[in-house]
Amino acid sequence: MYWKETMRQMNDIGVGSLVIVGLVSIFIGAVTAVQFAYQLGSSTIPRYYIGYIVRDIMIIELAPTFTCLALAGKVGSNIAAELGGMRQKEQIDALQVMGVDTVSYLVAPKIFAAVFVIPMLVILSAFFGMAGGYIACVAGNLVSDAEFMQGLRAFFETHNILMMLVKSVVFAFLLTSVACYQGFFVTGGSIELGKASTNAVVIANILVLLADYIIALVMT
Repeated sequence: MYWKETMRQMNDIGVGSLVIVGLVSIFIGAVTAVQFAYQLGSSTIPRYYIGYIVRDIMIIELAPTFTCLALAGKVGSNIAAELGGMRQKEQIDALQVMGVDTVSYLVAPKIFAAVFVIPMLVILSAFFGMAGGYIACVAGNLVSDAEFMQGLRAFFETHNILMMLVKSVVFAFLLTSVACYQGFFVTGGSIELGKASTNAVVIANILVLLADYIIALVMT
């Protein structure tokens, strides 16, 4: 029972969010490349630095942060609405009467699935962002194909990958746990359910940004 629920949550969070994560990441990478090329202008900085900056900024900051902010809106509100609806329809109470541990059955699979799947989405987001930067640079004739690829390979540090994964795990736990809390303990009617979904997104976004700052201080 718990395994099937976990697999369902992995499918909803991972596969269901793949399109929006891909689109957001591609355009973020493209815009980052275009803006950095504009900032370089006619300076003496080598043009291959565009690929280097796009790679590092996607890995360190944009992929984990923007992906989890987007998922806080999509996944967080969905979780809060799902649990809140079950609470209002007394389905959670019925499960408790039947002897089911509702926290283990309804909350734990969501958190476990998010902590497992969201880092995968963040890794894909980083690749999509670099691909978007590559397309923008080559199609816009900002740098050559060889220069951008040289930048992607230059000055690579594996510590940045570790930082990205740590951020993605922490952010995943924060956005799902906040959404589960808001939905699980909702009271009242449809207005309160709407407020709970909104609070889940707002609070999760604030906590994600705060955790981003703390992790950056600790790991850099």
